[in-house]
Amino acid sequence: MPDIVLTPEEFRYMQTFATLTGVTPVDCIVDPTFDRIIFLVKPEDVGRAIGKRGFMVRKLKEILKKQIEIVPYSDNIEEMVKNALAPARVIGVRVSKTPKGKVVYARVNPKDKGVAIGKEGRNVAKARLILKRHFDVDSLVVV
Repeated sequence: MPDIVLTPEEFRYMQTFATLTGVTPVDCIVDPTFDRIIFLVKPEDVGRAIGKRGFMVRKLKEILKKQIEIVPYSDNIEEMVKNALAPARVIGVRVSKTPKGKVVYARVNPKDKGVAIGKEGRNVAKARLILKRHFDVDSLVVV
Protein backbone atom coordinates (compact mmCIF):
# COMPACT_ATOMS: atom_id res chain seq x y z
CA MET A 1 0.00 0.00 0.00
CA PRO A 2 1.38 3.43 -0.91
CA ASP A 3 2.03 5.97 1.84
CA ILE A 4 -0.84 8.41 1.96
CA VAL A 5 -0.01 12.03 2.62
CA LEU A 6 -2.97 14.19 3.57
CA THR A 7 -3.16 17.78 2.43
CA PRO A 8 -4.04 20.35 5.09
CA GLU A 9 -7.45 20.70 3.39
CA GLU A 10 -8.11 16.93 3.61
CA PHE A 11 -6.97 16.91 7.22
CA ARG A 12 -9.41 19.73 8.08
CA TYR A 13 -12.26 17.89 6.33
CA MET A 14 -11.44 14.73 8.31
CA GLN A 15 -11.46 16.68 11.59
CA THR A 16 -14.84 18.24 10.75
CA PHE A 17 -16.21 14.82 9.78
CA ALA A 18 -14.97 13.21 13.03
CA THR A 19 -16.29 16.04 15.20
CA LEU A 20 -19.74 15.99 13.61
CA THR A 21 -20.27 12.22 13.20
CA GLY A 22 -18.18 10.79 16.03
CA VAL A 23 -16.53 8.54 13.42
CA THR A 24 -12.83 8.80 12.60
CA PRO A 25 -12.46 8.38 8.83
CA VAL A 26 -9.72 6.15 7.42
CA ASP A 27 -9.12 8.63 4.58
CA CYS A 28 -10.55 11.64 2.81
CA ILE A 29 -10.21 12.30 -0.92
CA VAL A 30 -11.12 15.64 -2.47
CA ASP A 31 -12.42 15.24 -6.03
CA PRO A 32 -12.54 18.66 -7.73
CA THR A 33 -13.84 17.14 -10.98
CA PHE A 34 -17.20 16.33 -9.38
CA ASP A 35 -16.97 18.89 -6.53
CA ARG A 36 -17.16 16.22 -3.86
CA ILE A 37 -15.39 14.82 -0.84
CA ILE A 38 -15.11 11.06 -0.49
CA PHE A 39 -14.71 9.75 3.05
CA LEU A 40 -13.51 6.20 3.61
CA VAL A 41 -14.68 4.74 6.92
CA LYS A 42 -14.54 1.35 8.62
CA PRO A 43 -17.50 -0.80 7.49
CA GLU A 44 -18.91 -0.95 11.02
CA ASP A 45 -18.99 2.89 11.17
CA VAL A 46 -20.86 3.51 7.90
CA GLY A 47 -24.31 3.74 9.51
CA ARG A 48 -23.16 6.21 12.15
CA ALA A 49 -21.30 8.26 9.53
CA ILE A 50 -24.37 8.53 7.30
CA GLY A 51 -26.74 9.19 10.19
CA LYS A 52 -30.45 8.51 10.50
CA ARG A 53 -32.06 9.03 7.08
CA GLY A 54 -28.79 10.59 5.83
CA PHE A 55 -28.82 13.39 8.42
CA MET A 56 -25.02 13.52 8.88
CA VAL A 57 -24.36 13.53 5.12
CA ARG A 58 -26.80 16.42 4.63
CA LYS A 59 -25.23 18.33 7.55
CA LEU A 60 -21.69 17.81 6.18
CA LYS A 61 -22.83 18.89 2.71
CA GLU A 62 -24.28 22.06 4.23
CA ILE A 63 -21.14 22.84 6.28
CA LEU A 64 -18.50 21.91 3.68
CA LYS A 65 -20.46 23.16 0.62
CA LYS A 66 -19.57 20.03 -1.36
CA GLN A 67 -21.16 16.71 -2.29
CA ILE A 68 -20.33 14.06 0.32
CA GLU A 69 -19.82 10.37 -0.36
CA ILE A 70 -19.10 7.73 2.26
CA VAL A 71 -17.47 4.46 1.23
CA PRO A 72 -16.69 1.47 3.47
CA TYR A 73 -12.92 0.89 3.51
CA SER A 74 -11.22 -2.47 3.07
CA ASP A 75 -7.53 -3.29 2.74
CA ASN A 76 -8.58 -6.15 0.42
CA ILE A 77 -8.55 -4.87 -3.18
CA GLU A 78 -11.50 -7.03 -4.30
CA GLU A 79 -13.64 -5.88 -1.38
CA MET A 80 -12.62 -2.26 -1.96
CA VAL A 81 -13.65 -2.48 -5.65
CA LYS A 82 -17.06 -3.84 -4.60
CA ASN A 83 -17.49 -1.11 -1.97
CA ALA A 84 -16.43 1.68 -4.32
CA LEU A 85 -18.75 0.58 -7.15
CA ALA A 86 -21.76 -0.18 -4.92
CA PRO A 87 -24.70 -0.42 -5.38
CA ALA A 88 -23.61 -2.10 -8.64
CA ARG A 89 -23.20 -5.85 -8.14
CA VAL A 90 -19.59 -6.77 -8.83
CA ILE A 91 -19.33 -10.40 -9.98
CA GLY A 92 -15.56 -10.64 -10.13
CA VAL A 93 -12.35 -8.69 -9.80
CA ARG A 94 -9.10 -9.47 -11.60
CA VAL A 95 -5.80 -7.64 -11.08
CA SER A 96 -3.19 -7.66 -13.86
CA LYS A 97 0.29 -6.22 -13.95
CA THR A 98 1.10 -4.74 -17.35
CA PRO A 99 4.03 -2.69 -18.66
CA LYS A 100 1.81 0.37 -18.09
CA GLY A 101 1.15 -0.54 -14.45
CA LYS A 102 -1.45 -2.31 -12.36
CA VAL A 103 -4.86 -2.76 -14.03
CA VAL A 104 -8.03 -3.88 -12.24
CA TYR A 105 -10.86 -5.45 -14.22
CA ALA A 106 -14.21 -5.33 -12.43
CA ARG A 107 -16.88 -7.56 -13.92
CA VAL A 108 -20.33 -6.31 -12.99
CA ASN A 109 -23.81 -7.66 -13.51
CA PRO A 110 -24.78 -6.49 -17.05
CA LYS A 111 -27.90 -4.79 -15.62
CA ASP A 112 -25.68 -2.77 -13.26
CA LYS A 113 -23.09 -1.50 -15.75
CA GLY A 114 -24.69 1.94 -15.93
CA VAL A 115 -24.82 2.16 -12.14
CA ALA A 116 -21.16 1.10 -11.87
CA ILE A 117 -20.08 3.81 -14.30
CA GLY A 118 -22.48 6.41 -12.92
CA LYS A 119 -23.74 9.67 -14.35
CA GLU A 120 -20.91 11.29 -16.32
CA GLY A 121 -18.60 8.50 -15.07
CA ARG A 122 -18.67 9.72 -11.48
CA ASN A 123 -18.85 6.27 -9.80
CA VAL A 124 -16.02 4.72 -11.79
CA ALA A 125 -13.98 7.92 -11.24
CA LYS A 126 -14.52 7.58 -7.46
CA ALA A 127 -13.35 3.95 -7.58
CA ARG A 128 -10.28 4.93 -9.62
CA LEU A 129 -9.30 7.65 -7.13
CA ILE A 130 -9.61 5.26 -4.18
CA LEU A 131 -7.77 2.40 -5.91
CA LYS A 132 -4.94 4.66 -7.09
CA ARG A 133 -4.43 6.10 -3.64
CA HIS A 134 -4.70 2.90 -1.59
CA PHE A 135 -3.55 0.14 -3.95
CA ASP A 136 -1.41 1.98 -6.49
CA VAL A 137 -3.75 0.90 -9.32
CA ASP A 138 -3.10 2.67 -12.61
CA SER A 139 -6.34 1.75 -14.37
CA LEU A 140 -9.81 0.40 -13.60
CA VAL A 141 -11.83 -1.24 -16.36
CA VAL A 142 -15.51 -2.07 -15.81
CA VAL A 143 -16.60 -5.04 -17.95
